Amino acid sequence: MNKLLVATTALALLAGAANAEETLKIGALVTLSGAGSSWGQGMLRAAELAAEDVNKDGGLKVGDTSYKVQVIPYDDSYKANEAVTAANRLVFEDKVKYIIGTVGSAPILAIQPITEENKVITMTLGFTAEALSAEKPYTFRPNPTTAEVAQPQIDWIVANKGIKTVGALFPKDETGQAIAKDVGQAYANAGAELSAVEFFERDRVDFIPLLTRIVAQGVDAIELDGNSPVTAGQIVQQARDIGFEGVIIRTGGPATQDIVNVAGKEATEGMFVHSAYDPGVETAAAYEKRYTETYKDQMNGFSPFFYDGTKMLFKAMQDAGTVEDTDAVKTALENLKDYDGVLGTLNWTGAERYGIAHQLDSPFYIARVEDGSEVIVAKCTSQGCE
Repeated sequence: MNKLLVATTALALLAGAANAEETLKIGALVTLSGAGSSWGQGMLRAAELAAEDVNKDGGLKVGDTSYKVQVIPYDDSYKANEAVTAANRLVFEDKVKYIIGTVGSAPILAIQPITEENKVITMTLGFTAEALSAEKPYTFRPNPTTAEVAQPQIDWIVANKGIKTVGALFPKDETGQAIAKDVGQAYANAGAELSAVEFFERDRVDFIPLLTRIVAQGVDAIELDGNSPVTAGQIVQQARDIGFEGVIIRTGGPATQDIVNVAGKEATEGMFVHSAYDPGVETAAAYEKRYTETYKDQMNGFSPFFYDGTKMLFKAMQDAGTVEDTDAVKTALENLKDYDGVLGTLNWTGAERYGIAHQLDSPFYIARVEDGSEVIVAKCTSQGCE
């Protein structure tokens, strides 16, 4: 009996140990091919690095269980139909309860009927205001959008560069239409006019006819907001090729290195860009160094937001004491305050604008491109830039 009792106890202990080490699957539904791939790669790698942090310490400890975090990536090619296919696989086949993504507005709107109904928490980059609402309580956005950053930057640039008229090209989709509206209103508020606008299909690469019409209207500046990094680089290069000598501006979406890589240093010299973080901040610089050393690639500026967002998600699971009950995790995530991330102190905002406080609030910057690199010229909050 004693031997049997010992054997039974040993088996129970072994079973308990086995149960205490489980796998937590996190989906990464991002753009890994096409014009928006640098954003998607930055988001995927952010999730991978956050997973690496907890896995090297024995896993994510939630209650009495340690979870090895496994990131499962899917490429949506920046297309809504591809995103729906991937979301169905993640939710119903891979059984994930958490998704990093999507990159685009159309994809997040397309998958929300799946994720919201099944209480799957998503961390989206999609800029559309429709992504966040009280009716979509499982969607969070850990990055600022045009709605948060455009007005302070445009106020500063219009005042400092004497800009009166602006031309812009936007993708002919949900993202482009939303950003065109926000940017147009921001320029009007600043005393300038978005006077020449063209829309195009996302797979377009020849912008000279559109740019020729815009430049012919004598605009002082060209705005790049709303365009993927590669597309923005093509627009810059082709605008300079046809002789445009005015100011080029990108008031949203960190993409400077990609734009320089496509257009070249000469074409991008003097361009004013939105910078999501200040490399002078020690923790941000350390993250960028780790990223470039790990992946042998330049870091996209959205990546640290999704690193912080993923780490906040992990913290919420720990605070809730569960990875299964996404209602409890959602509430814990909402309740995180003054989170100490690589970007600084982070909080959720957005209740007034979106009806739900699921929008990350963080400082941002205006930089001038000099010899292919960003030089910070102003620090901004939602109240203004200085």
